[in-house]
Amino acid sequence: MTNNNPLWKILLLGAVLITGAVIALPNLFGNDPAVQVSGRGQDLRPEQARLVREALEESDLQGVEFRDEDNRLVALVQSEEDQLKAYDIARSVIEPATTTAALNLVSASPGWLRNISNPMYLGLDLRGGVHFLMQVDMEAALASALERYVSDWKREVRSERIRGTSIQQKNGRLTARFREEDQRDKMWEVFGEEGFDLDMSQREEGEYFYVDAVLTQQAEDTERRSALQQNIITLRNRINELGVSEPVIQQQGLDRIVVQLPGVQDTARAKEILGATATLEYRLVYGSYADWADAANGSVPSGARLYTVREDGSPILLNRDIIVTGDQIKDASSGFDQQSGSPAVFVNLDGAGARRMQDVTQENVGNLMAVVFSENRVDTTIVDGEEVRKTVKTEEVINTATIRDVLSHRFQTTGLDGREATDLALLLRAGALKAPVEIVEERTIGPSLGKDNIKQGFLSAVAGLALVLVFMTWYYRLFGVIAGIALVVNVVLIVAVLSLLQATLTLPGIAGIVLTTGMAVDANVLIFERIREELRAGSSTQAAISAGYDKAFVTIADANITTLIAAVVLFGLGTGPIKGFAITLCIGILTSMFTAIFASRVFVNAIYGGKRAATLAI
Repeated sequence: MTNNNPLWKILLLGAVLITGAVIALPNLFGNDPAVQVSGRGQDLRPEQARLVREALEESDLQGVEFRDEDNRLVALVQSEEDQLKAYDIARSVIEPATTTAALNLVSASPGWLRNISNPMYLGLDLRGGVHFLMQVDMEAALASALERYVSDWKREVRSERIRGTSIQQKNGRLTARFREEDQRDKMWEVFGEEGFDLDMSQREEGEYFYVDAVLTQQAEDTERRSALQQNIITLRNRINELGVSEPVIQQQGLDRIVVQLPGVQDTARAKEILGATATLEYRLVYGSYADWADAANGSVPSGARLYTVREDGSPILLNRDIIVTGDQIKDASSGFDQQSGSPAVFVNLDGAGARRMQDVTQENVGNLMAVVFSENRVDTTIVDGEEVRKTVKTEEVINTATIRDVLSHRFQTTGLDGREATDLALLLRAGALKAPVEIVEERTIGPSLGKDNIKQGFLSAVAGLALVLVFMTWYYRLFGVIAGIALVVNVVLIVAVLSLLQATLTLPGIAGIVLTTGMAVDANVLIFERIREELRAGSSTQAAISAGYDKAFVTIADANITTLIAAVVLFGLGTGPIKGFAITLCIGILTSMFTAIFASRVFVNAIYGGKRAATLAI
């Protein structure tokens, strides 16, 4: 038995080592602060890129470097302070409706290396930023789903000319009240034809006859999933508007969403934008000042709703029929009214909304139209020691104006201050949340703490690796050196795989790397002790090497497979940092088996293979 290496093993190990080293190499160069300018849902317009270039070149910033990558412009600067200045300059010259600017960290590696590989991402605990855990109000989502049937039922009742009917949605139940039984029975068939997602029932109470309806279990499940997915999409759009690069938006459980925003330190601003559910409604004004005063005293006409004017709190009546809502707004931007100079939101409607607006304004030239600002929020109170969440909806009239001409696709809305106009335009562009959300957990990690975490994590990994190398070299001599080389190769391969997958490295991830470092050495210890046993039993050096690797394989595989199963379970059931730990642990287990069993044997065979050595340096 000579233990010679076949050519394919040498070529395979060489290819893995070279490939792994090249892929992991960008992580040594670090990252440079930069500002990223890209198109909003489209390619970056050349004129927008030119404006940003010229503005940054004419500024007092020194050493700005520009890169064109994947239809976006990246401006590299020398410091984080310059990065914030460059970000403000870029935002001042771009068009928010078509272009977005974001703070970013880009690889400082050479261009040829960037074409091959990119460094792994850094998590919040290493880079700094904010972490939110958001609870979706599913009850509000289900109530909103039922509310859609109210207008349908009212339309059917009007078409059948049935009077004295009351239809409302309350406490998760849709109820239609009728004065006469035959009218109720007539509408029962009509409601049933359109209510495939409803469980309906009839009842009598006093002199009235009722039709009650609730969502079926299948419809409820569909609405819950839809609310969660729609909120994730909307939150992602809003985060893009905030200018955050590499955000993390993930579903957690059945009604929660995890949002991580690297590099963001203004938590108040982030919370305002992410949790806001503001939108606009356009309605015709109903009646006169006298009607409004009567309504304030409790006499509200059936075809109207009572609102208050934000400016002075006075009452005003608006038609129940909505002209257009925020859902029909295709684009929005903030600016200033050319005549008054006050902040304004410029709105573009989609095709259906434009036709509706055109038809209504054409018939109501000279009448008043109002803009209603509506917002949902979740208030949490403590009742009997338990948290009770309640959704509160506020609706205010922010603007009333006489319709002077026929409106269509584009018009403007005033009545807001500058900050409100900017935020509202952002929310309208990003879309409305399907259900209110409440931030139930938040964490903020400063950039300086992130740097300390990187430093301490790196020192812990290097210190652990160095101590293991010293001990292995002292205890196993030349074989200990080989184990140390395999250990270094293992770390390089872990970093390479993380970079290849563009995974996010977190502080628990570094802990996973340190743990797998110890596990990789553990495999070599099993092999080396087995070789020692074979030598003590009188086997030749070549037979001892072969038996050591072959007989220790089953034990090593068993230990690593059980740990791998635990890591997979951690990844499947864990969240956030636990997932980061599980990912690096899984990768480390697989690479450590390769280096401890395959790579170290190639190294040992290269030294001792085919030789008649009397002793082994073990």
